[in-house]
Amino acid sequence: MKTLNVVRTMAVGALLAGGAVIAQSSTKLTGVVSDQMCGAKHMMDGGAAKCTRACVKQGSPYALVVGSKVYTLKGHSAELDKLAGKSATVQGKLSGNTLDVSSVTAGK
Repeated sequence: MKTLNVVRTMAVGALLAGGAVIAQSSTKLTGVVSDQMCGAKHMMDGGAAKCTRACVKQGSPYALVVGSKVYTLKGHSAELDKLAGKSATVQGKLSGNTLDVSSVTAGK
């Protein structure tokens, strides 16, 4: 019986700890809107915005370049398109290097 109570206590503790991790996963990042394929180094003439839009049209997902790190962005494509090649603050749930976007605003 004592072992069963210990196991229950550990299971409840694990569930509570998991919930805390999920609640903390909302992240706000500021960087330049790009695409996953090019990142910070665009290869097309015409500037970062034109290159980003062309690559996204070909299937590359939007990305946010923050320093030397590139985050893949999911969702809010219309808003990201308006800010292609420009600074933006993006908020959402981060999982690895992918941000599930909940809001996008122009950066400063």
